[in-house]
Amino acid sequence: MSLRLRLTLILGSAFVLLWSLAAVWMLFDLRNQLTLSLDQRLAASARMVAGLLAQLPTPQQGDGATPLSTEQLGIPEGIACQISSVRGEILASSRAAPDSALGVQETGFHERSIGDLTWRTFTLVEGDMRVTTADRLDERDTLKRSILLAAAAPVLLALVGSLLVLWFGLSRELSPLRRIRQALAQRRPDSIEPLQIEGLPQELQPLVATQNQLFQRIAQAIERERRLTDDAAHELRSPLTAIKTHLQVAGMTEGETARQALANAEAGADRLHQTLEQLLLLARVEGRLPFDENLQYSAEQVAQMAIGDAQQQGQSPIELQLLDASAQRLLSMPPTLAIAALRNLLDNAQRHTPPGTAVSLSVQLRGDKVCFSVRDAGPGVAPDKLAQLTERFWRNSTGEGSGLGLSIVKAIAERCGCELEFVNTGNGLCVSLLLAKSRLDL
Repeated sequence: MSLRLRLTLILGSAFVLLWSLAAVWMLFDLRNQLTLSLDQRLAASARMVAGLLAQLPTPQQGDGATPLSTEQLGIPEGIACQISSVRGEILASSRAAPDSALGVQETGFHERSIGDLTWRTFTLVEGDMRVTTADRLDERDTLKRSILLAAAAPVLLALVGSLLVLWFGLSRELSPLRRIRQALAQRRPDSIEPLQIEGLPQELQPLVATQNQLFQRIAQAIERERRLTDDAAHELRSPLTAIKTHLQVAGMTEGETARQALANAEAGADRLHQTLEQLLLLARVEGRLPFDENLQYSAEQVAQMAIGDAQQQGQSPIELQLLDASAQRLLSMPPTLAIAALRNLLDNAQRHTPPGTAVSLSVQLRGDKVCFSVRDAGPGVAPDKLAQLTERFWRNSTGEGSGLGLSIVKAIAERCGCELEFVNTGNGLCVSLLLAKSRLDL
């Protein structure tokens, strides 16, 4: 069911219900007022006739009595009127009155059936005269139906008109949605340009703005993947070429030269494998693939695991410093990502630390966050190059590696809402990763 039809049914049903209730109330009140007006007309006519009777000579009753004339009494046309004595003798009748007596002993309003007709009567006694006015109920009902139909026709017409206005009004007001749909349907499959639709109502502008933000994020993702593909192709070409060259040398030589070429080829393969592992991890982090979100480790456990992964034979030792009780705090991020981030920071620090010096990993509480700080004793990084540290495949002139370690750390920090800081200490570089504590531990 379309939105226009659904809105029309909902609002139209509300209109019909409200108009019907209002019409029933109005017509019921009109019917009561009409009945009251007709009764007041009978009473007023009776009082008028009684007033005229008081001005005329008293008629003599009996066989020689002078009959009263309806013209003398001014009885209104359309009203049945009878004048009788208190003993029941009819002295005068209007042309609309029946032959039988209308009056009753009691005064006021009554309903009487005479023959096949039912009458609404009003009786007034003045002296020895009884004045009775009456209306036929069938004529009253006919008059009421005519008036009620005349009053109901505008209500019905207004209701039908309201439904038509509602239908065409909804069609017009929903046209911006049709324009958005047409604009999306006419786009090329590879189009990522923002939608440009003028004259949209205020309620739909956030929808188009959100859609354009989605296109922008898609464009950024496509550009990121394109750069990753280009950089990866460039970076992987060099180790593959080196491996191929070393294998060719090993095939053409013998002895120590062949063994050295094979060793170099194996080192190149290891470097290539490490680069591929880093690329896969970066793709998983940026692609929002799930990790072990249900596991929770303390800061000390994460630090110990990261040191165990990063510490290799022949590399600078890593010193762990637990400066306060924050090391026992549970972390709110997946431990796999926390360990990967610290391992890359430690690996980067080991590459830039001179032989004979150690890398420091400290854990302490900074504000409401757990802070991991990795310090090396290297030459540091020039202030104008600090912003380039997290770029993919960017390497400091004095460093080695794939150039992806700090890019992975930045991606993990952005995914988990962490903070990443780089500070030159004068005798090396200090990188701080600030992680939120687990809510269960707050």
